[in-house]
Amino acid sequence: MKTVDLNCDLGESFGAYKLGRDEEILGFVTSANVACGFHAGDPATMRRTVRLALDKGVAIGAHPGLQDLIGFGRRDMDISPEEAYDLVVYQIGALWGFVRAEGAALQHVKAHGSLYNMAARDERLALAIAEAVYRVDPALVLYGLAGSKLIEAGRRIGLRTASEVFSDRTYQADGSLTPRRQPDSVITDDDRALAQVIRMAAEGKVRAQQGEDIAIQADTICVHGDGVRAVEFAGKIRTALSEAGIAVQPVGATLASGASD
Repeated sequence: MKTVDLNCDLGESFGAYKLGRDEEILGFVTSANVACGFHAGDPATMRRTVRLALDKGVAIGAHPGLQDLIGFGRRDMDISPEEAYDLVVYQIGALWGFVRAEGAALQHVKAHGSLYNMAARDERLALAIAEAVYRVDPALVLYGLAGSKLIEAGRRIGLRTASEVFSDRTYQADGSLTPRRQPDSVITDDDRALAQVIRMAAEGKVRAQQGEDIAIQADTICVHGDGVRAVEFAGKIRTALSEAGIAVQPVGATLASGASD
């Protein structure tokens, strides 16, 4: 049976500011990417999110981002590979402490926002991030945009990787995501988004904005948790995948079994 992971970015509240419906959406996803304090999150939020995920049986990953709270980590910054390495090691370590304190283990690492997008196209940044993950724990799974430099770097350095696709984003002909500043970068129609998800998971294809079908590997599907209807949409995805005969489970379990279909 075809299997896929369903992941969501969580733990993005900060101090008195609350973002997302974490506890509710954890009922539908299989992996949680927990903010580590640079683009969002704080120690108390990290602890609460880790405990919520464990209570729901959801696998946990570190979600390191650029040090940009005001811009939510979505603004490009001119950082060196050495800086990328340091900030990823630092943030993985922070979340690892909270996970270890609960007697659990991290499953994966997924970079956030601009750090993720920069590493998707910049080989030197991608290798720095992959090396940071590997040196912390070579058993961790590295998430990255399907077909990106980050996935290539992870494989080259010896990590297990998970190629990620997005339920609510449109794609370009080269496999990249449509930049958020451009029109139609985000899919707001649920039926259209669901159709894209099922096609990516079942057929390994997605229709680019230019009108052509491109091949895409879908090991894990991202559901953004900060949307107004994020919880309802996550439930629809779970139902649609089930109806299509696609099993949903943490990517670590799929990789351990050595099969995805």
